[in-house]
Amino acid sequence: MSKEMIKQYNDLKAKHPDAVLLFRVGDFYRSISDDARIVSSVCGVTLAKDEKAGTWRCEFPHYNLDVFLPKLVRAGHRLAICDPLEAPVKEEDQL
Repeated sequence: MSKEMIKQYNDLKAKHPDAVLLFRVGDFYRSISDDARIVSSVCGVTLAKDEKAGTWRCEFPHYNLDVFLPKLVRAGHRLAICDPLEAPVKEEDQL
């Protein structure tokens, strides 16, 4: 995850500390830090150390949301599905 996306993730987590955040990144849903540990444990997906970001992360393909969402809810977790916002690019940066 980019620094901007991690900032968005942390900002949302601060506003919703009791929710497990599932962040849409391309064709995957990704969680980091303690949320990643929860998703990994409940859903059986691989937990990995993201050396670049300095935190734990896990992800699963978007088409598995219908499988993993009910598992997380049945395990008693509140969830928030997030779409990251990209920082605007100035026209001169695109040239």
